Amino acid sequence: MFELIVRGQRVVTPQGVHALDIGINAGRIASVAEWGTLGDSATRVIDAAEQIVMPGSIDPHVHCSWPIPAADGSVALRTDSPADVSRAALFGGTTTLIDFAVWNQGETLDQSIAKRDLDWVEQCHCDYAYHIMLQGEVPPEVLTQLGEKIDDGYATVKIFTTDITPSRRGRMIRFGDIWEILKVTAAHGGLGVIHAEDNDIVMHMYDKLIAEDRVHFQHLAEVHNTLSEELSFRRIIRLAENIPGAALYMMHTSAATGVEAIAESRAQGYPIYGETLHQYLMFTADDYQRPNGQIYHTYPSLKAQHDQQALWNGMAGDQIHTVATDELCCTLAVKVQGERIDDTTGGNAGVEPRLALMYTQMVSERGWSLEKFVDLTTTNAAKIMGLYPRKGVIAPGADADITVLNDREPRVINNDDLHESDYTPWEGQHVTAWPSMTILRGNVVVENGKFAGDPKAGQYLKRYVANSVRERSRSTSANDGHANT
Repeated sequence: MFELIVRGQRVVTPQGVHALDIGINAGRIASVAEWGTLGDSATRVIDAAEQIVMPGSIDPHVHCSWPIPAADGSVALRTDSPADVSRAALFGGTTTLIDFAVWNQGETLDQSIAKRDLDWVEQCHCDYAYHIMLQGEVPPEVLTQLGEKIDDGYATVKIFTTDITPSRRGRMIRFGDIWEILKVTAAHGGLGVIHAEDNDIVMHMYDKLIAEDRVHFQHLAEVHNTLSEELSFRRIIRLAENIPGAALYMMHTSAATGVEAIAESRAQGYPIYGETLHQYLMFTADDYQRPNGQIYHTYPSLKAQHDQQALWNGMAGDQIHTVATDELCCTLAVKVQGERIDDTTGGNAGVEPRLALMYTQMVSERGWSLEKFVDLTTTNAAKIMGLYPRKGVIAPGADADITVLNDREPRVINNDDLHESDYTPWEGQHVTAWPSMTILRGNVVVENGKFAGDPKAGQYLKRYVANSVRERSRSTSANDGHANT
């Protein structure tokens, strides 16, 4: 007897797409069997028929209750809460979010995590975790604490190689300190998650364009440029290559030069993984010219069409492994408050439509397999971030996080139908699938547009990155056979 059975003719598993029954008890998948063989021995049986049944998706890069610099440089605003973003995530088929616990000078890491818990605990509808985010000068005692926290399940460490904008001085970590941090992640089985831009190039371009009075945000791609990505990616990758056991996850890869740097290192067997964003995959720097062009922006900037194509090629190969959002959910008025290269708000509201957009682009437009789509939006993130096999897979023992995608009723994205903000960059985009049901640990939380979530339901996920992800080899793919379509 099961509490719930989900029955579908297209269930995506590590063994392929099959007609299967999924038996669920106590929030976990208890059985995966041939279609129809579990009978009706459950409190409820859900027949997904020919809809796509996949693991609940994972967004490894979000910013909830996050400070936003106001147009005058002050920090008077915050992005939407975990409760708001997680509700939208569940409507969009995403059941796990990873945000950031920011360390500030004078704090212990325990204090930094406790402070972040105030924003998240019992305020999130879905499951969640934090990357530990270091910044500025990192004292030796914090390095000691970092090893302890990695051992305790806080497996990933965010590092900035740039201050991003002139008003955010203090985020960048010097390369000597990065060297020491990566020694700690290597020794304790952690992973460096990197915002990599060359700070000298970025700040030089701010100074240059401001002096030339070319300060409109349409010039952002000149500041956060492809050369900056190339120099910084290659420098930090080379640093990691010289630390036995070090592994890197390159966040929001935006340029062909970044893809090339990852490719060259992976060709030598190093455990370097690439993330991109659905913004980069669907918009280019030309979109800055559109009305309210700020809505398409995140840091680093949008790039050229050939950079976008390189990202798609990187996903088709084995250089880009995940598609995240860099979620920064705020109102349209806040998003477009800045009009200069040095005050434009980054990120955007994108967690809800991500899965539908990527299904449309990957499966419907490019003919990629369902397995590859699930890898890039879900399973790879679970593996790289230390959540697998609890998350990111339909298999016995995994959490019963399940998304049912209806690809029989195409729609056009309209912000009035979404649950995040008062705008969406994807207004008017045609999508060929949309989640009809989302299940979190055996509980149906979204069904045909009706929400039954609980902000106290979200559980914090401690994470441990598998040795297979961190080891150097000639086949470091997180895709496990699905790297090539």
